[in-house]
Amino acid sequence: IMSITDPNISDRFTSAMEEIHNKELKTYTDIIDTTAELAQSHRQFVKSALDTCLKKCKDDDILFETIQTFKKDLEWKKVALKEKRQAISEVISEIQEKDMQKEDIIQKIEKLKEEQTKRKELIESQYRANKDRLKNLQKARLVFQDHLGLEIRTILGKTQLVKGEKLQFVFRNINPSDPDSAYVITMGINESGSYQIVSSDPVLECLPVLEKRLQETNNLPAFLANVRKEFISQTRR
Repeated sequence: IMSITDPNISDRFTSAMEEIHNKELKTYTDIIDTTAELAQSHRQFVKSALDTCLKKCKDDDILFETIQTFKKDLEWKKVALKEKRQAISEVISEIQEKDMQKEDIIQKIEKLKEEQTKRKELIESQYRANKDRLKNLQKARLVFQDHLGLEIRTILGKTQLVKGEKLQFVFRNINPSDPDSAYVITMGINESGSYQIVSSDPVLECLPVLEKRLQETNNLPAFLANVRKEFISQTRR
């Protein structure tokens, strides 16, 4: 009872209650401060996370654009590479074709050289043969012109059939009744180098046979002797 009626008890009680109240208020204040700090920290975290996400999205967009650019560049390079391969293939084909043409030209040149060599050999052979024939003509001229009145003329044919230099053999003393009457054989040399009869005046029916024999034997004096015999025989018919 004395404690209840103690005048200081009320003051102590009030003081104790204030102390408790102050503690609770401090605790509440601390809680509010902590909550505010946590809220501020959360806001900063969310903002930082959002900034990070936005930066990540922006980086991803840049990366995507870069990848698309690389893809387009790669496609362009593929097309360019295909065109270059096609161009190289065409160049190779052209080179191969030119090599074939070169080989063909070389073969043609070799063939022309062979033909030229053969032609040269043929010309040399004909030259030697013509040289021999010239000797025979000189011999025939001496024999027939000096002893039998044979005249040998060189003529130049004007028509296509008798084009080129020809020899004309003029026989006289054939017909006893007309010794000066001329009997003529015109002849030349063909492309193969053989004697070729162009004409005779008068015409001798056996002339093709005599021509063939001349080409086989190459004996011009004998041919002229046989022609003379034929002319004489013809005047006696």
